[in-house]
Amino acid sequence: MTEPKIVDTKPMVTTLEAGAYYWCSCGLSNDQPFCNGAHKGTGLAPVEFEVTESKPIALCLCKQTNNAPFCDGTHSGL
Repeated sequence: MTEPKIVDTKPMVTTLEAGAYYWCSCGLSNDQPFCNGAHKGTGLAPVEFEVTESKPIALCLCKQTNNAPFCDGTHSGL
């Protein structure tokens, strides 16, 4: 697998509590936008990120962002 699966063409906006998270970069996880290990064997790996305070965050679901795991608007051109 060289290209990730596009899950949606809009971000998931959610409020996350402080802590470490793993964003699914392959698009195969059943727990989008978070990794569930479905990437095994794809050559793609999850992106670890940390949230320092509770706040709303837009997480990329098109998997094409240049600012993983955060949405950068790339989906609008798909």
